[in-house]
Amino acid sequence: MTAPTLTERLAPLTLADRCDRCGAQAYFRALFVSGELTFCGHHGRELMDSLLSDAILVEDGTETIPH
Repeated sequence: MTAPTLTERLAPLTLADRCDRCGAQAYFRALFVSGELTFCGHHGRELMDSLLSDAILVEDGTETIPH
């Protein structure tokens, strides 16, 4: 049996997860050595370059945004 990956061990983002910038529903999660931040689609895309350079993991859940 193989060990679960980091993303498999993280709880999925839910309606209760809020953007750390504006309070909207979170669709992005950035995991850092010191903790994690969550962001809405707008702020996640806006901060993507910084997140990718500084975070251990960036999880993009925007495919779940209802159309």
